[in-house]
Amino acid sequence: MGHPNHSGLAAVGPLLAAQPDRPKYRSAAEIIAAAPEADWRTPDPRNLLYMELATGRVIIELAPQFAPEHVGNIRTLARAGFWDGTSIYRSQDNFVVQFGDADSDDPARARPLGEAKKHLPAEFHRAAKDLAFDRLPDADGWAREVGFAEGFPAGRDPAKNTAWMAHCYGTVGAGRSDADDSSIGTELYVTIGQSPRQLDDNITVVGRVLAGMELLSTIRRGPPPLGFYEDARERTPIRSIRLASELPEADRTRLQVLRTDTQSFRDATEARRNRVDGFYKRPAGHVDLCNVPIPTRTAPAPASP
Repeated sequence: MGHPNHSGLAAVGPLLAAQPDRPKYRSAAEIIAAAPEADWRTPDPRNLLYMELATGRVIIELAPQFAPEHVGNIRTLARAGFWDGTSIYRSQDNFVVQFGDADSDDPARARPLGEAKKHLPAEFHRAAKDLAFDRLPDADGWAREVGFAEGFPAGRDPAKNTAWMAHCYGTVGAGRSDADDSSIGTELYVTIGQSPRQLDDNITVVGRVLAGMELLSTIRRGPPPLGFYEDARERTPIRSIRLASELPEADRTRLQVLRTDTQSFRDATEARRNRVDGFYKRPAGHVDLCNVPIPTRTAPAPASP
């Protein structure tokens, strides 16, 4: 029996024959595969976190352009090995996984913060002026404008001169309590369900997962209502979290990301907005911000000397 391919990365069935007045449709996968070398960027290793689990490596790209204070604290914590031996202690169905020090609320058992700051300002948004922004033409219910800012899905309000990172699948945010300035980056969460855009501009977002999402999204769910494990033995141990820049190059993952300010990315997005192949009978004519994946690939091997 036929079935829909929700990934959007591979055309289903034969391509429709090209019409005389319309160029042959190219799938997003074909466009991405043909993207020139200049369209790919290598993330700064100072902005990459490697979370090592028993099942593999999760790679998080930090966004200092949106949350410089939190990213600075996270770097300090990673260098000190703060998360080594901690756990993913929450997995809420269709929402988030959360990790950090499960005993942080107990002064007698909480991990020391070392040189990390004990208080940070809320960094829900930043000034939109002078921020490179690749805007989508599609309407959005959560922001006046949406698009991509230096590789991160984002919303923007020109009238208020504010921009913020959107809560899409794989977004990494800093957990907080009721006070807007109650996060310091020790307790982090990753969106694993349908995009909770209601959180946009209400929580400090620090980055997004570039690789290894399948290791997080498949973790067994905790009990309702919030997914916190009642038995500590059910938590997922974190072996370590390190900055890529702190590891030898041989131990780093060779990862590249398609730049969102390129024609290749725009063309691939348009191919998703108006998909016309053997399976799709009616092009949608619309694409949601969080339904536009940002492609990654293994970087080509360096040339031999």
